[in-house]
Amino acid sequence: MTEPLRIELVRGLHNLRARHHGCVMTVGKFDGLHRGHQELLEQTASHARASGLPAVVMSFDPSPREFFSPEQAHPRISTLRDKLLALQRHGIERLVLVRFDRRIADIPPKAFLEEILLDRFGARALIVGDDLRFGRARAGDIRYLQSRADELGYTVVAVDTITVQGERSSSSALREALQACDFARAERLLGHAYRITGRVRKGLQLGRKLDMPTANIAIHRTLALPLGVYAVRANCDGQRWDGVASLGIRPTLGLTQCLLETHLFDVQVDLYGRVLEVEFAHHLRPELRFESVDALKLQMHEDAAVARRLLNS
Repeated sequence: MTEPLRIELVRGLHNLRARHHGCVMTVGKFDGLHRGHQELLEQTASHARASGLPAVVMSFDPSPREFFSPEQAHPRISTLRDKLLALQRHGIERLVLVRFDRRIADIPPKAFLEEILLDRFGARALIVGDDLRFGRARAGDIRYLQSRADELGYTVVAVDTITVQGERSSSSALREALQACDFARAERLLGHAYRITGRVRKGLQLGRKLDMPTANIAIHRTLALPLGVYAVRANCDGQRWDGVASLGIRPTLGLTQCLLETHLFDVQVDLYGRVLEVEFAHHLRPELRFESVDALKLQMHEDAAVARRLLNS
């Protein structure tokens, strides 16, 4: 079910104010928000409630890998909206999104801890995964945080790795599942169906001319999920529908903007401007270029028929 965003988003350390000082926090990329992330967030929120302080996440954009090796960077698992919603669902009240650049990359662990986590955030407790690395050359780790805790007056809580049916819950495993369109594995790692959420925008309205109107969500980053056609379930304001969705750039039309275009079965509803959540159930085929719009129309209707059968089976 879609829900309004209540979490506070602070873009950049320079936008932290006096009222932001004092928190329980965790640090990481948090792409995908798998079950390991969820445990980390829930412990952060629990310690924050017990301390009477806000629960805060510090994350980076771009990620360190995107900054150092953009050509080798992993595709994103989540859109920013989905990340914010997932953080909110697990009790986080504020996301501070820090631009990762050379200045941040070169900060020694000591300065990262003292000048950023303690001076800027006023962290009273740090809830961290056992694989945390921070500071120049990734030299800082959980042992360093623990070694300074008594001296500097903060608490460190270490959260162990979560395994699901013997598999370590990680962004790498989740990304691998999505790239293979293995939605059962992705759901095990997430604890729910993989979904993309966004505000419906007006498109070219070609779907109406092809007797398959679609609700369109713009995709601004390359995602781990391959471009293609999927059987989906969509949610909006407490309503739920089956449908078929195309994630792609529409090569038949010679376009380049990536969209998630979702056709809902047996319903006529105006979704423009509303937030739609699309859950992925089955992969039908990769995105293809057709020789004509008529050929595209024929394939779209065949896709819809296959999606109906799969969702009803």
